[in-house]
Amino acid sequence: MATTEITTGADGVTLEVAAHVATITLDRPHRRNALNYRAYDQLEAAFRMASEDPAVRCVVVTGADPAFCSGDDVGEIMAGPKRVSATPAAAPTATPAAMAALECTKPVIAAVNGAAVGWGMELALFADIRIASEKAKFAELFVKRGLPCDVGGFYRLPAIVGPAKAAELLFTGDVIDAAEALRIGLVTEVTPHAELMPHALALAGRIAANPPLAVQRLKAGLARSAYGDPREIGAWAMGAIRDLMRTDDHKEGVASFMEKRAPVFTGR
Repeated sequence: MATTEITTGADGVTLEVAAHVATITLDRPHRRNALNYRAYDQLEAAFRMASEDPAVRCVVVTGADPAFCSGDDVGEIMAGPKRVSATPAAAPTATPAAMAALECTKPVIAAVNGAAVGWGMELALFADIRIASEKAKFAELFVKRGLPCDVGGFYRLPAIVGPAKAAELLFTGDVIDAAEALRIGLVTEVTPHAELMPHALALAGRIAANPPLAVQRLKAGLARSAYGDPREIGAWAMGAIRDLMRTDDHKEGVASFMEKRAPVFTGR
């Protein structure tokens, strides 16, 4: 098995390629695979490398147990010295890691092994196919931090579960389990936890056995049938996130999370 380390140590993202299948693993288990700035960069690089590598015909993205991805590393991205609200104003653009996943020319399977919340749910939405462990949980938690979602919640979620269910998940930030995710069509299958990766890799292998150019055209055709431009939607979403990161409600959402208490929102 060929392995490309996108980072050193168990604190980033790894990319492994074997039998025409690339496995991208978020490997920050001590942070439940929460993404800091470095991990976002590594995730973008992994998807770009998989997309450009002619040996890769399918991609599986997963997380190191016990989580898939718990979203942003709140302490760094929302509360740290480099938080987005502290950056100078500039024209918003779509999240680079999101676009790398959405623009990957190879089919992407999300093997959701645990919590996929906040940007972790977004990452699952970027995949073409989602398979869940019985331990998986999903939530668009952005509203709990006083923010809108990223591009996945706007571009993919309504098409997958329907506009009304998407609105419910986005407006409430409710957590759903694997069984409910299967019921609403968010995932195509739920497996016992130990069988998740073998099952995902077997599916990826069946896809990789097909003519790669035809599969890539199929993926491109499916993308063309979707409504809207993900870069335009992503830029709008990031502009909204940037604006709301300057509000009192966002600060309260972060403070209440860090202090492990119920938030009190004021609409300011």
